[in-house]
Amino acid sequence: RVVYSCLLSRTPSFHLSLCLPPHPTPGSTDDDVDLEELVNEMNSSMESVYSSQADTALLLNNGHAHRHHTPPLPTASPSRDRLRHSQPMHIQAVRCLQEEQQLRPASLPAIPNPFPELCSPAGSPVLNPIQTSDNHIVKVWSEDGAGKVVEIPADMTARDVCQLLVYKSHCLDDNAWTLVEHHPILGLERCLEDHELVVQVQASMSSDSKFLFRKNYAKYEFFRNPLNFFPEQMVAWCQESDGSILQSQLLQNFLNSSSCPEIQGYLYMKEPGRKSWKKLYMFLRRSGLYYSTKGTSKEPRHLQLLSDLEDSNVFTIITGRKLHNAPTDYQFCIKPSKVRSDCKELKMLCAEDEQSRTCWMTAFRLLKYGIVLYQSYNIPQQRKTNLSPFSAPVRSVSENSLVAMDFSGRTGRVIDNPVEAQSAALEEGQTWRKRSQRMNVLGSPSPLHPSSLSTVIHRTQVWFHGRIMREEAHKMIIQQGQVDGLFLLRDSQSNPKAFVLTLCHHQKIKHFQILPCEEDGQVFFSLDDGATKFTDLIHLVEFYQLNRGVLPCKLKHPCTAVAL
Repeated sequence: RVVYSCLLSRTPSFHLSLCLPPHPTPGSTDDDVDLEELVNEMNSSMESVYSSQADTALLLNNGHAHRHHTPPLPTASPSRDRLRHSQPMHIQAVRCLQEEQQLRPASLPAIPNPFPELCSPAGSPVLNPIQTSDNHIVKVWSEDGAGKVVEIPADMTARDVCQLLVYKSHCLDDNAWTLVEHHPILGLERCLEDHELVVQVQASMSSDSKFLFRKNYAKYEFFRNPLNFFPEQMVAWCQESDGSILQSQLLQNFLNSSSCPEIQGYLYMKEPGRKSWKKLYMFLRRSGLYYSTKGTSKEPRHLQLLSDLEDSNVFTIITGRKLHNAPTDYQFCIKPSKVRSDCKELKMLCAEDEQSRTCWMTAFRLLKYGIVLYQSYNIPQQRKTNLSPFSAPVRSVSENSLVAMDFSGRTGRVIDNPVEAQSAALEEGQTWRKRSQRMNVLGSPSPLHPSSLSTVIHRTQVWFHGRIMREEAHKMIIQQGQVDGLFLLRDSQSNPKAFVLTLCHHQKIKHFQILPCEEDGQVFFSLDDGATKFTDLIHLVEFYQLNRGVLPCKLKHPCTAVAL
């Protein structure tokens, strides 16, 4: 038996096979085949296939789909033309995936895809382009010149960035850390508010500007002692009353948007394009900063707008009075947000004293942000109420990452109870002092020797700054907020064996010399000519943190500088 088959295409959609009829025709044997009838059946089958596919097949040509009309087949009259249909016919192999799925026979089962995430554009790293994250790079500098690069989202506030840096640097989080916007060319800097977005502030800064990581204890001090920040002679509302002003009433007057507080007083203003300064009587209101063209007159026709509060920020001038030929050292500046490095747009001002400058700058912040500042001040206060009443003593930065351990038994254990940890620390400190005294009596090296522990143990503390100049100590106190009780210790420049305590009280910086005194072969340190003696400077600082003694106030806030 002979079987002829014609292969029209390699694709599974076009297979045509011809088989012999099941029964032989009369008058023929099993081995005889009617070729004429077989060819006719083949021609009729091919014509039916082409007629069904001519008008419906979609072919891809250069990436565009169009209908392809197959030309009509010629009549199969000559024998050689009929034999031409048995030759292989070229069919374009490029098909649409959708067309192949439609033309696939229903009898063939669909094979599941074992890697659907690679074929879907949403989950494929090849089909789906890499999406850029919304994070931004911010570099923050410390006081010692070291920098740290952090990646933050666009909606991250200054408070969140400070907490991130505190965590990375293992510092003590006392809610006094802040970011400082520093412009070295303009000689300006200001502390960012806790609610400000760091990415937005960075977008308005010039290329030479940078962020500093620093403490500022005076950031919200005016909420605790508002009468110290707003003298009665500068607040117009206080002058109109009978003189008895409560602290709560003074703050509500600033925070309430319906009220109209006003700060007034004399300020020196630098004339544009010149180094001369002009003394003017100014008024600070919610609508802006005004100066009077006629004495102290408040009449609207005599008031001239100097700057608005909405699109401006107040900065401290750090270049000194010589550069701008300022009349006093208490300079500040109002800088529009859109200005980056143009000095002509800056409003340079100068106050009579530090209290006046603090009053103007604090009132500017209160009138601009209002209740938002009070909400930022309350966030850490509410957090303190949820914490335990235990407060760790001021120690070095490295000790903040350690835990309290008890080695009195056979094996050591971690002290989880904060009260027990505090009592163990105090007991250990007293034991160490007694041990050092016994060693001195038994003939150990003299405390005057440089290798003695009592003369070097203070160098590990955050409040000790070594050999710094008097002017640098003043600068650090001013930068971290001139609040009562802000202090630091440093080596004395006049006496190599003595030390100096630098303390801020009533916005004035004072210096107290700590002299060594020897008694029975042992050296002590004293602030009051030997009346109160201490074995080391740590003991001295801890005493004056609890007792005022001969100082104008207790030691409250250590002036620290962290290394990022």
